[in-house]
Parts: sequence; structure tokens; C-alpha cells
Amino acid sequence: MKRHLVIACAAVSLFCACQKQQKFQYSVDKFYDLEILRYDVPAFDELTLQQKILVYYLSEAALQGRDILFDQNGRYNLRIRRALEALYCNYPYSKSTDEFAAFERYLKRVWFSNGIHHHYSEDKFLPEFTQDWFVEACRKAGVTYDEAILPVMFDPSVMPKRTTQQDGVDLVANSAGNYYGEGITQAEAEKWYEDHKDNSAEPLWIGLNSQLVKNENGEIVERVYKVGGLYGEALEKVVYWLRKAYEVAENDEQRAAIAKMIEFNETGDLKAFNEYCIAWVKDLNSRVDYVNGFTETYSDPLGITGTWESLVNFKDLEATKRTQLISDNAQWFEDNSPTDPRFKKEEVKGVTAKVITAAILAGDCYPATPIGINLPNASWIRKDYGSKSVTIDNLMHAYNEAAKGNGFNEEFMIDDNIREICNLYGAMCNDLHTDLHECVGHGSGKLMPGVGKDALKEHASTIEEARADLFGLYYLADPKLVELGLLPNMDAYKAAYYQQQMNGAMTQLVRIEPGKDIEEAHMRNRQLIANWVLDNVTLTAPELAIVERDGKHYLQILDYQGLRRLYGKLLAEIQRITSEGDYPAAKAMVEKYAVKVDPDLHKEVLERYAALNLAPYKGFINPVYSPVRDHDGNITDVKIDFTEGYIEQHLRYSRDYSNLPDIN
Repeated sequence: MKRHLVIACAAVSLFCACQKQQKFQYSVDKFYDLEILRYDVPAFDELTLQQKILVYYLSEAALQGRDILFDQNGRYNLRIRRALEALYCNYPYSKSTDEFAAFERYLKRVWFSNGIHHHYSEDKFLPEFTQDWFVEACRKAGVTYDEAILPVMFDPSVMPKRTTQQDGVDLVANSAGNYYGEGITQAEAEKWYEDHKDNSAEPLWIGLNSQLVKNENGEIVERVYKVGGLYGEALEKVVYWLRKAYEVAENDEQRAAIAKMIEFNETGDLKAFNEYCIAWVKDLNSRVDYVNGFTETYSDPLGITGTWESLVNFKDLEATKRTQLISDNAQWFEDNSPTDPRFKKEEVKGVTAKVITAAILAGDCYPATPIGINLPNASWIRKDYGSKSVTIDNLMHAYNEAAKGNGFNEEFMIDDNIREICNLYGAMCNDLHTDLHECVGHGSGKLMPGVGKDALKEHASTIEEARADLFGLYYLADPKLVELGLLPNMDAYKAAYYQQQMNGAMTQLVRIEPGKDIEEAHMRNRQLIANWVLDNVTLTAPELAIVERDGKHYLQILDYQGLRRLYGKLLAEIQRITSEGDYPAAKAMVEKYAVKVDPDLHKEVLERYAALNLAPYKGFINPVYSPVRDHDGNITDVKIDFTEGYIEQHLRYSRDYSNLPDIN
């Protein structure tokens, strides 16, 4: 999150002049396990005036939904955030004390996580300052707050997990996320969804944009996210800016999609959402694009309701040639997949792939964000109308630049040879794996008749991410990629294979606290793949192993093409599980390979990583877009500025985009 700095015009001019001469400064702040980065927005000045204005309007629509995600992540989050911000701004004493420093770190973490639970592990993080200090500081600063927030903030037993996936417990009752009203159980919610399931050929995504609550009679009803409904105050502002975006849309297809998004926000009608998704997929010619609304369902313990997110972007014309080449060959990838022919699509439709430049991040895309997206999520829309797949190039570039020379490869990679391969081809293969994951991985395969999108229940996200990752990994080692000019030679893919296995089996453990299981879907996916192949190596000639040298453990790959065969075998099984909706098999695979952590290896990895003084998680602050107007109020240009800091940005966002009441 960014800070709002009031700087004299001369200072701004000097900064901008220096920016052109100096290397772009990516790293902004570091605290706890988090590092805050800036991202550049190359080629923004090459956009037409109309496109710049469109980016500005869509960015405002994105930021107006900020409070929604805070409230979805926990019903006390807005009350907590506003009390913390009021204390920060009104604290009347020295801010150089240890207590205030701890308070500031806690506030920065709340901003980063959009609430009081870790953005990745989803465990509640506790303040390093005491409840007594907080109460007394608020008294001295004249800050009032709801006393109900105190146990939520300070008692580790209250709302300890935002989204639990722990087996044997009520997933709804034991999750702090605000997707269900108090008193609703998992069994009640699942029965409601089953009773209201749409089994038509073009089904509505029941529950995507609503909160289930009990009325005064104890009956479960929906509170729909819409103007005039739940989150209506924020959605009304979103609609205002979407209407302005509609007026400067690039073409009729883009206007049609924006119009349907406006209708969906105003009415909450899921049919309008389906029509929006179809119109959005059909918009192929616009350079500026966006995601806006209730999208991914990872945070709902039952995987039904979408979280608020937005990403405004524009096409990277040169880099898109790469993804378009993959898209043009989507049918070849599908036909040559190692999966059972019964589960392959006879005709892959409309996988529209592009590389994009992120212009603004919001909601569940901010500050931590995905590096690739494939939407829409409805399988029938993907099957009948296709999907859009994007790789976010400028964010990946920021990650790569910030990581240079940090000592990670030297500590964890087994020898100079693999370090050289990863230095030469690692970034290239990461980009390409993301392209394959999003462009053809998620879009591959089909469900058998009668299998619904929710058949794998709480394990659906882990299995789907594993399926897409495996699809990309399998094809990275295929000579077809060299033939297409996507890789320079048949050694390059080894960088991706080594990084996947090392990360999945070892180094991603730096994100897990000692004694904890892995619960986040993407981390489970990576460990599932790594542990499954380690468990299925050929006994007489193992393809890979974890070896010990001088008291440290390293990944060693002995047969890269043999590893590819293992990836193909696992992909075939994961696709079968998906296509047949085999919940018992999904559950067994996730529980065996994806959840538990080797405590000794975990301890070692944590100690080695700590010595490097690195932050395992990265997030971003946004640039600031400012319209330039003539005497008549017409926008004549849109300027972009990178000087705002993390604290200033979040305080400004809370001032300018705080649209919801404390209790919703």
C-alpha cells in the first residue's frame, strides 16, 4: 500500500528527472516476512489519450471496492483498521518508542493482509504491543473504538483462522471469514447450496455474490452483494466510475461488457454476470482490459462465494506474440496431453492469451497479487465461449529485479551448473510456465456428464492448480517449444524443473510456521507435485532425490526426461480425478502429499533462509494516476507518479475510498 506524500513541485520534478537517469527503485519497505515493491508501468505514455482516461476511470472503479474485501475477510476488520488508523494519525506522543514501532508494524501488516489474518497462511497474527498499551494510547489520543475488537485482536483463541481447511471440523463455523452469518454450520450451508443448485445447461453460479445468514425465523437467506443490498455503498461508487469508463470504451464489445458489469452490480442478477463473462471473453480487440468484481473463491471455506478483486491492465503488444503462439497451438497441446482421451476436449475454443502490463491492483489482487490469470471460472462458459488467459509481465519483472543477488540460489541450489542454468533460463521459464499454466493448463480437459464444478469440494482449488501446473511442466520439456521458438534449446526447461521441485519440496516451507500444516491451495499444489514424484521414483534408477551434503539438504535431479514422465503420469491421474469428480481420490492425494510438513527439514530450511535476511512474501504499492484538465474541465492527459510510499498510500486509500460502514 502506498503513502500520500505532499511534495513541492520542484522536488517532484527533480525526482522524476532522477528516475529517468537512475535504475527504477523496486524495493520500498520490509517488515516481518513481507517486502513491499514498486512496479513500473512501461509504455503507459504510448497509450492514446482515450486509453489513458479509460485506465484512470477503471482504476477508480477498482479502488472504490477496497472496503469490501476487508469486510469479507472478517466482520471486525473495518472496525479494527479504522481504530488503528485513527490512533496512528492522532497519537500525541513520541512515535520513536518500541511500543509505537510495534504498533506501526502491526498496522502495516493489517493493510497488507486486508485484515488481521496472514494473507497466505490465513492464521491470525497477534500484536507485539499489549492490550493495555493500546487501550491507554487510544484514551490519550481521543480515539473511540468498539470494545468488541479487543478479544478479536489480542486473544489467540478468538477467530484464529480466516479460512480453515482442517479435516474433521466444521469449515464454516471454524473460519473467521465473513461469508456466512453467525450460527450457520457447514452442513446447513451445503444443504442450502444443494437445494438451490442450478442444473441447467447454462447454470447460474449460485452463491457467488451473496452472504448466507439466518433470518428472525431461523431460515437461511441470501444477502446479495449489489447496489441497495450488501456492500451497496461501495458498489454504487464502483458503478459511477464504470459508467464513466463506458463513455470512453475503445469499441462496442468493450462497452457491452462494461454495461453488463454495471447491470450485475446494480441488480445482483447472476444471469447478468454470465452475460458479462461472455461479453468480456468476446472483447478481443481492446488494448485496455480489466477484472472487476467478485471473482476467485479460495477464501470461502466451501469454495462458492467470490472475493472482491480488480486488476486494470493493458496489452504488452510485443510479449503477447509469445502467448498468442501458445494459444494458436492449444489444440495440439490438448491432443498430445498424456491424459486419457475420454477427458480431452475435442475442440478447444477461444483460449485468448496475452501478456499484460498491470496498471492498478485492488481488492484481492493487492498488495499481494497473482502473476497470471485465466477467467472466467465457469466451466460451461470456458467450454462454449472460451477464456482469457494473461501473464502479468511487469509484476514478474519487478519480482525478478528485486531478487537479483540476494544469495538464495547460492544457498539452496546444489551446484554451480544448476545455478548457471537457472540464471540463464529461470526467468524465461517462469514466464513460459505461467503462460502454459494459464493459457492451456486451466483451459484443458473436460468434465464427464453430470460432474459439477463443486464435486471436489474443499480440495477443488488444490487439485485444479496442480492440474494446470503439471500441464505446463509436462510441456516445458517438449521439443515442440523449441520448434515454436519459445525456448532456445532443450536444456532451458531444466531451470523450471529444478525450481519447481526445490520450491515444492523444500524452500516454500519458509512461509510456514514451525508445527503448522500447509493450508493454502497453491502451496499445497506445489508440495503435492513435489512429494508425489519423490514418492514414485524408479527404485533401480531414481529420477531425483533429496541428498545431504555437509549437513544441508539439496534437491538433485538425475534424469530430467524421467522426471517429465512422472509429471505426465501424475497429470493423467489428476485429470481423471477432475473429470470424474472423484472426491475420495482427491482427498486421499491431498492429505497424503500436500498437507503435512517434515519438521526436521522445515527447521533446517528456516534456519538457512533466516541467515539470508530475506522476506518470503512480496507485495506492491500502486502508482498514482492524476488527470490533467483544461479550463473547461476536459481531461487532456493522465500523469503517472511513483513517489507515494506504503503508509501514505494506505492512509490516502482509507480517506478517499472508505465507502462502507463499520458493520455491514
